Amino acid sequence: MSARFPSLPYVAPFATFMALLWLGPRLGLTPWAEAALRVAILVAVLALCSRTVLSFRIVRPLASFGVGALVFVLWVAPDLLMPGWHHGKLFSNGIFGTFETSTPLAGTSDPVFLVLRTMRAAILVPIIEELFWRAWLPRWIDDPQDFRRIPLGQYTRAAFWITAVLFASEHGALWDVGLVAGIIYNEWMRRTRSLGDLILAHAVTNALLSGYVLMSGRWEYW
Repeated sequence: MSARFPSLPYVAPFATFMALLWLGPRLGLTPWAEAALRVAILVAVLALCSRTVLSFRIVRPLASFGVGALVFVLWVAPDLLMPGWHHGKLFSNGIFGTFETSTPLAGTSDPVFLVLRTMRAAILVPIIEELFWRAWLPRWIDDPQDFRRIPLGQYTRAAFWITAVLFASEHGALWDVGLVAGIIYNEWMRRTRSLGDLILAHAVTNALLSGYVLMSGRWEYW
């Protein structure tokens, strides 16, 4: 299948992830059941579609950990230093949505839901998003006919910035920190040319952010 549709292993998990974000709350399931269903479907799609293109080889583990920690700090810094920053009209509006949580209230006290939600954020999302945003999209922008001939991390200026801006737009009211994160992740892929390093960096960011949410109750970051 991937031979006929080479973009499929990179795009299918992300498309499934986005579809589940829309569909999940409309299924009428309990928070933990919905979370379990999302995890199961995403794992299945990755296993069926993406295993041939996944690489967890890490070139610079300590530096990648540091990059992930840096992105986490930059992600939460604006609202810590300037409370209410992302509630301003520049961020919370009719275009970008509002800075509020999508986590159901019942889920905030459900340990099964919280474990599954953390697993999704810290393990599955980094794999899914890095396959799409760093391993596929910039290469496809540079060569839509045969993106596979473009090595990982070989960005043109257009591919670098288009990817960063679109990555920012995915994060709604957090578009400013999403843009900063996109630039940092893009640059780290350019330097390491390693999908494994990007997955690790992204996983560290999301794991630290999940820990911060659970300890502080700042559910809007989820």
